[in-house]
Amino acid sequence: MTQKAFKYRFYPTPEQETLLRQTMGCTRLVYNRALAARTQAWYERQERVGYIETSAMLTNWKKQDELQFLNDVSSVPLQQGLRHLQTAFSNFFAGRAKYPNFKKKHNGGNAEFTSSAFKFRDGQVFLAKSPQALAIRWSRQLPQGVEPSTISVKLSPSGRWTVSMLVDIEIERLSESSNSIGIDLGVTSLVALSTGEKIANPKNFRAKKAKLRKAQKALSRKQKGSNNRHKARVKIAKVHAKISDARNDFLHKLTTRLVRENQTIAVEDLAVKNMIKNKKLALSISDASWGELVRQLEYKCDWYGRNFVKIDRWFPSSKRCLNCGYIVDKLPLNIREWDCPKCSTHHDRDVNAAKNILAAGLAVSVCGANIRPDSLKAQGQLQNTRKACLERSRKGKKQKPKS
Repeated sequence: MTQKAFKYRFYPTPEQETLLRQTMGCTRLVYNRALAARTQAWYERQERVGYIETSAMLTNWKKQDELQFLNDVSSVPLQQGLRHLQTAFSNFFAGRAKYPNFKKKHNGGNAEFTSSAFKFRDGQVFLAKSPQALAIRWSRQLPQGVEPSTISVKLSPSGRWTVSMLVDIEIERLSESSNSIGIDLGVTSLVALSTGEKIANPKNFRAKKAKLRKAQKALSRKQKGSNNRHKARVKIAKVHAKISDARNDFLHKLTTRLVRENQTIAVEDLAVKNMIKNKKLALSISDASWGELVRQLEYKCDWYGRNFVKIDRWFPSSKRCLNCGYIVDKLPLNIREWDCPKCSTHHDRDVNAAKNILAAGLAVSVCGANIRPDSLKAQGQLQNTRKACLERSRKGKKQKPKS
């Protein structure tokens, strides 16, 4: 069984909107108070406060006169907010994320309801404290015979209400394909495939840049705290929502196509967070959304039974000649085509990189070959693939990559 989320847009009644906004406000208040308490406990007493302690704090807060309104909403979203805070701290201590931040009202809000706080009856969703079903626009139906285990309601900064339903389903695997593909990520061409095909970058942000700039200039002229400033902020959020929707739609269609057509997909393991520190390329790299593209490929390959291989980021895919294996010393970004000094083979930079990524991916998935450069030397990279295969067949296990 696999957990899959189905997201829909819905249109709440005035009564439902009031209740949901109140629930999100209480969830945000509890989250921020718990975060402040945990931070204060550490700086003043070097004491770590966990979920159990913050849950006890919530019980005491509900008894205070000035916080009696916390009892007017369902307790489940409040507890889920504390669990999310615990997850945020766990990610911080593990080095996967930064220190948690306080939630802000103008960023919208969200509330998570577990099975004890909602009812799913006759294809309709009834949330706790609300007698009316949500008016959901069912753009696609849930699989037959399944019911959501968790429901998350979200209000985006643009004013859009969405509900996400998490269900456990059995995803049917795709039939095996004989095709394998290597993918080189880029800016001018979003992806270059080992088949020679190049898919252009739609550049969704640049398409709306002028409209966004106009809306931001209008916001800068509005008086802080005024209703007109709030309206201007919503206009900016709507532009950002259009950019995000167009980008996600393109990436989902592209990744679904690649997963359906190929059995093995090899990509580079790029350090996107480090690459966007380059001020000249940060906007283009962020607009391309490489990280989201790779993430979608990875989980869709897992869903549909495909092989997904990440190649070490230090593998010289662009500098390496596919024909003879020669590696050039330097290959600036402005050089899009080059000739091999050793065998005189003409290469398209991106297509050659994609073919090398595919070759490395097949070697890693089949033989566990080492593709990382040893002391910046060209020797030993995919040169001993046959030897690695023989050693693996003798020992009966995969060769461990070098640290």
